[in-house]
Amino acid sequence: MKLKISNPLWQVIGLGTLAGMRTSSAPVIASHILSHHQSKSLEQSNFKFMQSTGVANTLKVMALSELAVDKLPVTPNRIKPFSVLARSLSGALAGASIYKATGNNAFIGAVIGGSAALVSTFGSFYLRKSVVKVSHLVDPIVGAIEDALVIGSGVGLSMSA
Repeated sequence: MKLKISNPLWQVIGLGTLAGMRTSSAPVIASHILSHHQSKSLEQSNFKFMQSTGVANTLKVMALSELAVDKLPVTPNRIKPFSVLARSLSGALAGASIYKATGNNAFIGAVIGGSAALVSTFGSFYLRKSVVKVSHLVDPIVGAIEDALVIGSGVGLSMSA
């Protein structure tokens, strides 16, 4: 089935935003979309692997692991330097893949996706801390709500492609 993304800018901003909330979410969603909507633009590029069903399924398993690990008390805050870098790279990979698949410049997609992930990393961190403080819910419960938001948004982004 042909990829039909009429405005990849918003798709990539959405993916980057989700990467800031859950590191693996953006590549999972991008790979899911691309494995179901093959693009000739990716066939001769470094992002061809993102169209693979095997890659898409492997990333989904990794994402499920992240959902569990996020709730552990030993998991470092998302605003630690390594976590920020991982989230930004995740958004950049998803953004570059989607932009390239739609015939646009992969570098621009990477910058947009990575930037959205960077902003979302800090925004979602402080929002989650604030919600825990105001609501008096324990952090893992708020994290589970965040997971549901990421999953629901991911499904929405996948359906729009």
